[in-house]
Amino acid sequence: MTNLKNIKVVVSDLDGTLLNPQHRISDYTKSIFQELHNQNYLIVVATGRHHLDAMAIIETLEVPVYLVSSNGARIHSPEKEELFAFDLESDIVKAALNVEIDPEITVVLFKENVWQTNRVNERLNAFQAELKYRPELVDYKTLEDFSAIKIFFSCDNHEKLVALKDAVLANSSDNLHHAFSLPTCLEFMDKSVDKAVAIEKVLEKEGFTLDQAVAFGDGFNDVQMLAAAGKGLIMGNAPALLKETLPNLEVITSNAEDGVAKYIASKILNKEFAVNEA
Repeated sequence: MTNLKNIKVVVSDLDGTLLNPQHRISDYTKSIFQELHNQNYLIVVATGRHHLDAMAIIETLEVPVYLVSSNGARIHSPEKEELFAFDLESDIVKAALNVEIDPEITVVLFKENVWQTNRVNERLNAFQAELKYRPELVDYKTLEDFSAIKIFFSCDNHEKLVALKDAVLANSSDNLHHAFSLPTCLEFMDKSVDKAVAIEKVLEKEGFTLDQAVAFGDGFNDVQMLAAAGKGLIMGNAPALLKETLPNLEVITSNAEDGVAKYIASKILNKEFAVNEA
């Protein structure tokens, strides 16, 4: 078991973890992360969101943050300098989409400045307080350039996404791996891309190791990150299957209850600050 006194790095997912159910960072969470910065902890946000979308969120913390976005396909410094980028080649994406896709499923290709989609999906738009990363309606039958940061599918029917996952992997398992960031969200990335791999790049740059990191997450795109960290913590609102997948990890209170901030205040920061802010 990792001694929390050895923790020097705090890593957190966004949706379902650092963000509350309204997709916002609470004032309490902001105050805790500002104290982390004051006490010289390295802060890393690791999310499936696109970097343009995520940057607008982490700016509200008002502290330096390394950003791992698109599940590890992009890394940005606290100064917003791009440190790492990996895109899927057009032919690989085109092959992955060359399957029967249920008309209820929203298809999204994450591009550098827009997300190309086959349909308007207001629920996806609602994840952004302001549309910093805008959708572009396209017809995939006539699209020429399929290159993308990642492939994203959304549907309320989880079983339809499971069937689609199986179909895509039947064609593309040599090039892609998948994750359900939410039961309603299926994502495909290059096999070399993962949050844990990207976080390790950041920590190596800063002179730390994963053993010195505490990580918080709630989705299956967090599995490797949670397993690799010195202390991995699962949100109480995470799917039961994730908790079963990582049975040795501690489950904390939900994102609706500021679970990340409360854990940091009580377990990592000094007691005086935790008592004053709790």
